[in-house]
Amino acid sequence: MATKRPSSQSSQDFEYPPAPAPAAGSSSSDPVYEAPDEQLSASGEAVEAEATAFLGSVDEGLLAAKQAIEQLLGRLAGDAGGIQSQDALDANVVGVGIGVGDGSSPGALPGDPVLEVYTIEPEAAAETRARLASAAGLQAFSADEVPIKTVCTGIIDASQHRMRLRPSPGGISIGHLRITAGTQGCLVRGRSGVRVNRLMVLSNNHVLANSNAAAIGDAIVQPGPYDGGRAPADQVAVLERFVPIHFAGGNNLVDAATGWAWPDRVRRELMYLSGGAVRYFRVGGTPVAAVPGLAVGKTGRTTQLTSGRVVAVGVTINVNFGGGRVARFVNQIAVRAASGNFSQGGDSGSLIWTWDARRAPVGLLFAGGGGTTFANRITDVLAALDVNLVT
Repeated sequence: MATKRPSSQSSQDFEYPPAPAPAAGSSSSDPVYEAPDEQLSASGEAVEAEATAFLGSVDEGLLAAKQAIEQLLGRLAGDAGGIQSQDALDANVVGVGIGVGDGSSPGALPGDPVLEVYTIEPEAAAETRARLASAAGLQAFSADEVPIKTVCTGIIDASQHRMRLRPSPGGISIGHLRITAGTQGCLVRGRSGVRVNRLMVLSNNHVLANSNAAAIGDAIVQPGPYDGGRAPADQVAVLERFVPIHFAGGNNLVDAATGWAWPDRVRRELMYLSGGAVRYFRVGGTPVAAVPGLAVGKTGRTTQLTSGRVVAVGVTINVNFGGGRVARFVNQIAVRAASGNFSQGGDSGSLIWTWDARRAPVGLLFAGGGGTTFANRITDVLAALDVNLVT
């Protein structure tokens, strides 16, 4: 039976995990609360209706072409039982989404919807068209009827700032005791039953649950093992729930898991480094939907605080989780920075939020390649895990 202890999170007494508490770390100094510098601003409310309206405005032919590529991706991921195959490498296509044209795609004016096709190796749009016409069996590709924008991402890897910090904030290194390291996204609590009294850290399945290989109750350490974290001395939580990743065919919506935390070892703020000092800030509690052009930010283990823009939604991608295992994800978000990388390995699990005064949650970062980052919609994550944000 879990005991209760005073919590600094709110007047609510959260239950503690039923595990021995490691030695208490040194208490942190009073935090310096500071919001990220606002270099960009997002206009309008990115509500779910806007995302639906955007996709609803897309030409049926474009959506049919997207569906054809998604079926191809399903065959490439499923036919080999979730193992990376030579056919997948030969197809040179790992994902597709609905983006916005920049004037370079035949048949699309600047701002018009286009297919963003993600490739393993760089190739001209004409080559991609010919390959898709053959592999997907849709002649519209070869006839320039479907506007295509090719983006070379390479193989999409499930991605992996590093110091020990108590209480542990969002944006810092964390992980299951048998992985390398990922990022603590934010805090959540259950929506029903005994879970309403549990304060939990949110991150990816492949960060907290070792890509399905973990057991409920396993230790979660901060920093992640690659950064020196060890159990029990650095334990901040135990694995509480995860959404299984399907590798042998089928669609995945989220790569997500929760760790039941000791309330005095975690904090609701997110962090970043500025001038050598740790700065803390909070995000909003009301999620918004991603639409192309939305300015977003994230803070993560490897690249720390970065900003970018949503470039595509409704994305379907095949993601490599190592060991040759590949899983297909649907209805994802694609993000790119104006320059440099929005994320790199180790940033998996980072919360993505609007780059404005709201800092409203948008997605949960889980993969990337070639300068493009991919994220689950945060609304899908919260629904799949049956949790609410604690901000």
